[in-house]
Amino acid sequence: MAKILIVEDEKDIRQLVIYTLQYAGYQVVAGVNGEEAVALARQERPDLILMDVRMPRMDGYQAAQLIKNDEVTQHIPIVFLSAKGQESEVEHGFEVGAEDYLIKPFNPTELIDRIRSVVDEIGEG
Repeated sequence: MAKILIVEDEKDIRQLVIYTLQYAGYQVVAGVNGEEAVALARQERPDLILMDVRMPRMDGYQAAQLIKNDEVTQHIPIVFLSAKGQESEVEHGFEVGAEDYLIKPFNPTELIDRIRSVVDEIGEG
């Protein structure tokens, strides 16, 4: 069973994503800001990080850069989950190392499909 780190500051969205991932059979670890994302990535060594962009303390882009520049965590794929759907935001997400970028509001089925796609790709690599 793959372990997914969800990092989302909005409680309702975080709870919905946790429920959706657990229902799909994933083990879930959760954080609420970029600082926690970096710490939990090192501590938990998840198979994938699903992270919001706009969060307090440290945004998702900054957290992604730190995660991708750390030997211990650089291999972990990151999928951004954000209400910021402008082309420049999405491009920036890929520039800092994201494997995918999903725009809120999202369909739970699409979320699981996109996560499975990334996890399967990593498993084959």
